[in-house]
Amino acid sequence: MLREGEIRVIALGIIRDESDRIFLAQGFDPEKQEIFYRALGGGVEFGETSCEALKREFYEEIQAELTNIKYLDCLESLFTFNGKQGHEILFVYECDFVDPKFYQLESINFNEKKRQKTALWVEIEKFRSGKLKLVPEGFLTYL
Repeated sequence: MLREGEIRVIALGIIRDESDRIFLAQGFDPEKQEIFYRALGGGVEFGETSCEALKREFYEEIQAELTNIKYLDCLESLFTFNGKQGHEILFVYECDFVDPKFYQLESINFNEKKRQKTALWVEIEKFRSGKLKLVPEGFLTYL
């Protein structure tokens, strides 16, 4: 959730499959009337590392455990969502699901705070071609 004047620290996990797809959460900006996609993860809480936050968030959201977790980069993101300015520091990881069943699913519905969300497998080419929007800006370089 965006709070004015707050910089959020986030951990995001990039998970790919063998068919050149990536596992992402689908979002919608009501102000822009725009669908976008973002890697799963969430906020780092006081007293935990970004890697611990990544594992916790995946478990809380979709009951998935992660393995082969590899730190890629730290990225700063300034953006507008629903008409409000946002500022995030993102710790980006590459990882895999422990349970192979997640690679067989097309999508998973989950709750994030009070919002219903969907995570799904999306072909990376759809972002490279500009057909779909991947956030944050510049995230495509990690794919």
